[in-house]
Amino acid sequence: MNAVLAEHLFSTGQKIQIVQGDITTEQVDAIVNAANEHLQHGGGVARAISSRGGPAIQKESDQWIREHGNVSHSHPAWTSGGRLPAKYVIHAVGPVWGDGGEDEKLSDAITGSLQVADELRCASLAMPAISTGIFGFPRDRAAGIIFSALEDYFENNRSDLEVVKLVLFDQSSIDVFLQSWRDRWGR
Repeated sequence: MNAVLAEHLFSTGQKIQIVQGDITTEQVDAIVNAANEHLQHGGGVARAISSRGGPAIQKESDQWIREHGNVSHSHPAWTSGGRLPAKYVIHAVGPVWGDGGEDEKLSDAITGSLQVADELRCASLAMPAISTGIFGFPRDRAAGIIFSALEDYFENNRSDLEVVKLVLFDQSSIDVFLQSWRDRWGR
């Protein structure tokens, strides 16, 4: 069972949580998939989401690519949630560490995911620590960028989102993100 480890309420009314657990079990309107630009869900979080959600997610992803081409950092794709509890999967392409411009690309992926969630009229969203797995983005750096992108988005956009859950699976990621959280918000 997933557990909320920390919670922060922005002055704009949105809540952000750090949750320990499995993103594929979150009861939210949408989850964010840490995808590649071709939407081939073969490893990491993408594989877990595609496996749990069933073949509809990969089928819809393939259709998206045929219709729209490769997915960019700033404009995520979206599909149904298939058999997941979430209605939608937002496929955000995070940067590969070492490709250049990683900070901006990660910020763009977070902002783009929030924009798509608002376009889909989502009230709740769960996202992983995009790019910190097989894409090699340093976790401490990613945490600060993700928290800043969330805060900037809510301060500068009208949003129907009420809660964003940052769902982390492994203890080392949890430790790093909680430390960054305490450094930023003091609790």
